[in-house]
Amino acid sequence: MEPVEIIEGGMLLRPWLAADADDVHRACQDPDIQRWTTVPRPYRPEHAHGFVTEIAPRAWADGTGAPFAVCDAATGELLGSCGLVSIDRALDSAEIGYWTAPWARGRGVTVRAVRAVARWAFGALALRRLVWQAEVGNHFSRLVALRAGFQVSGELRLAHPVEGGRAEGWIGSLLPGEVPAGQVPAGGAPGPAGPGTLDARRAAVFGRPQPVLFATTGGTELRLRPMEERDLDGVVATCRDAETVRWTSVPHTYQRTDAEDYLGYGGLSWARGSSACFVLADPDDAYAGTVDLRLSPTDPLLAEVGFMTAPHARGRGWMPAALGALAAWGVTSLGLARVEWKAHVGNTASRRVAEKAGFTVEGTLRGGVSQRGNRIDAWVGALLAEDLT
Repeated sequence: MEPVEIIEGGMLLRPWLAADADDVHRACQDPDIQRWTTVPRPYRPEHAHGFVTEIAPRAWADGTGAPFAVCDAATGELLGSCGLVSIDRALDSAEIGYWTAPWARGRGVTVRAVRAVARWAFGALALRRLVWQAEVGNHFSRLVALRAGFQVSGELRLAHPVEGGRAEGWIGSLLPGEVPAGQVPAGGAPGPAGPGTLDARRAAVFGRPQPVLFATTGGTELRLRPMEERDLDGVVATCRDAETVRWTSVPHTYQRTDAEDYLGYGGLSWARGSSACFVLADPDDAYAGTVDLRLSPTDPLLAEVGFMTAPHARGRGWMPAALGALAAWGVTSLGLARVEWKAHVGNTASRRVAEKAGFTVEGTLRGGVSQRGNRIDAWVGALLAEDLT
């Protein structure tokens, strides 16, 4: 396949040149490129030279790929990489891959490049589908795909996960006629997933490490932090407590492997952007309970809270402070309109925590929750965004 050039939206997409090696090497020192792509680590000058002089030209010559250097059309400055990393002529399908040089981010560069490559692939190559894949947690790559018109349809375990990364990957596809029309402004793509949308807002949260939140009650400062391995004994002890077993659906009898699974779930759910699981830590940073915020898969403005307090930490007012801090964070950082609480009818301790945290109890859901194979009546309440103003 003969290499081509594409000029669109103030950018020049061209085949890689030997002279690009220094800029490629500089760009690939970026921690995000090393974290989310399969470039060698550490990335040395010889890797960059081999890519631009051997790997990229061979892909064009063999017809197995179409790698482009993304450059400023006026200045020639290298802005990133975008292209078809594999082409399957039997299916008329190809996978797209890209990275943005750290000095070119925040300008809509890669969205414009992906759209340009897609239009060329569907036109000149007559492809019938483009596929995008990224490790679960790479929210900024996902935003680019959404803004370029891809439909992100689910997860697929990655064939070649990044060393030290997750095997779980997002997958999306783009068909002819689905590339958005018009140019992308410098600030990013408008419309779905554009700047200021809920997708963009949450990518900025879940695309970074889980934060530490703070809550204060009676002059005592508490921390809400990600769970760590040192918390597992506390989780096991709490989940074996008779009151926890009575009012929750934790496995009975709870084993350390269950706690290890919960630790793994917390990390993966944060990467997916589906939940935020925090440990309530006492003033000595020791485990005192857990409090979770689970986003609704069907209503982007709704989330549900769940919590349990370690037996030694009950009755101190710690959990109401933690729950209130988490709910407020969900509203202000994630744009939630409603945070729901549910508890089995009769669980007055949970109800007191919710009410002290500012939740309004709204009624009873008959058979509203499931516990170990049985449907249980549940109280339901909520804290709304306007309750915090």
